[in-house]
Amino acid sequence: MSGTVYENARIHTLDPDRPYAEAMLVRGERIVAVGDLAECRDRAGGGARHVDLGGMAVLPGLIDSHIHAASYVRGLDQVDLRGTASLDEALTRIAGHAAALPPDAWLLGGGWDSNRWTRPVQPARTDLDRVCPDRPAALPSIDGHTIWVNSAALARLGIDATTPDPPGGQIARDEHGEPTGILREAAADAAYAVVRSPHAGDLVAQLRVHLPRLLATGLTGIHDLDGQDARAAYETLYARGELPLRVHKTIPATALDEAIDAGWATGDGDRWLSTGPVKIFTDGALGSHTCLMTEPYDGEPGNHGIAVTPAAEFERLVATAAGAGIAVAAHAIGDAANRMVLRAYARWRESAGPGPVARLRHRIEHTQHLLPDDVPLLARHGVIASMQPTHCTSDIPLTTRMLAGRGLASYAWRSLLDAGATVAFGSDAPVEDPDPFFGIHAAVTRQQPDGTPPGGVDPHERLDLDTALRCFTEAGAYASYEEHLKGRLRPGMLADFIVLPTDPYRVEPARLRDLTVALTVVGGVVRWQR
Repeated sequence: MSGTVYENARIHTLDPDRPYAEAMLVRGERIVAVGDLAECRDRAGGGARHVDLGGMAVLPGLIDSHIHAASYVRGLDQVDLRGTASLDEALTRIAGHAAALPPDAWLLGGGWDSNRWTRPVQPARTDLDRVCPDRPAALPSIDGHTIWVNSAALARLGIDATTPDPPGGQIARDEHGEPTGILREAAADAAYAVVRSPHAGDLVAQLRVHLPRLLATGLTGIHDLDGQDARAAYETLYARGELPLRVHKTIPATALDEAIDAGWATGDGDRWLSTGPVKIFTDGALGSHTCLMTEPYDGEPGNHGIAVTPAAEFERLVATAAGAGIAVAAHAIGDAANRMVLRAYARWRESAGPGPVARLRHRIEHTQHLLPDDVPLLARHGVIASMQPTHCTSDIPLTTRMLAGRGLASYAWRSLLDAGATVAFGSDAPVEDPDPFFGIHAAVTRQQPDGTPPGGVDPHERLDLDTALRCFTEAGAYASYEEHLKGRLRPGMLADFIVLPTDPYRVEPARLRDLTVALTVVGGVVRWQR
């Protein structure tokens, strides 16, 4: 087998031994040679196929280390409330969508952000009832930690004035004790069960149709943090030969016992579909006022957020999972939640033997707001910071208003890297857009798309382009235990790479967000082409 020579290109390998090349030889799903044209042609021999890339740039395939791909593809067929400027605008969109639904269908979708409305009021079931009175509606907020439901949905879910708040959750109530239609954290679990059910459509078909959207952005691999229904859908696509990119699939905490009984361990699987860590929520989100903070929220003296999983229970789950060979990915946004997770991981390291400590790579998902003294602890305890750069820039208005003066290390990827931690980047789509170049732009500039604020928010935390790319490539490969296979372009690695008409290293940082992909190759096969 002579293979394919990709030539006349500016290849950025991210391999420190040979950072640049002009040609690459691929055989099967592996890279055989990377170097100058004569070298690769000679290695290929006669009969090789030659692909002239016309001077375009080549990068290793990008990896999204935190995405909810199932939720993302489902949302493409649902009502989209992103960017609404007011409750009235949101209700207008909802009414239009409801009118086109079959009579027995749930109204699903979401992405609303009342913090950005001109009048930032919390919506209520009575608002939804005005435009959607005859069918149940469940609409998650942009951060996914709150669901807005109507009266019909509350009835279907069996939630009324007598329903107690569940542990780790809150049913918002009016002055008479009646549910307002806002369900936070664990109180939203029953509504999320609907959102992730066949009521939302055929997930296998939705993934088959829409996963190429991710390939088009330059993603060749994802770490999916959705539920067991997503795992089953990926398995179906894989069995059919229809899985177009590599998936590292996490385990929801609710399925931990099932995973242990089945003998799953982190890293099991193959190069296309592998088992990831178990995801455990420890708090909520800043926008929902539910992430766990050391200091109470301004104007809310008793509200420090919600401990979705209390410290003692989290430590028990870490020990249980790790004892079965399953790493932990802890959702932690607030400074108090991150400190709690780091303490639990430190105690686990003290009690575990050298084998598990060396084998398991625990993670913190989001790692958004840290007490400065906790920054070096991630490297000390071998914890991966799984971060989403566009959260930083999207949250600028929110953090400016809510966290000013607290002295936190927020979205502190430069500080974490300087301390020696591994930082793996992702998008958290559908919370944010899955385009990794949006994330690269945010990591390098720490500015919103319009270039504000000048110099970026906390500019000392900005990254150079090369480092940002490594957080979207080799760090993601490390987080899935595949650094020997992915993340760099060198002989022996998987032939996962992307081709760009514009070289990222030759554009102004402000233009990184505008980069497009011409070709996406996974396992030596062109999976997407513009």
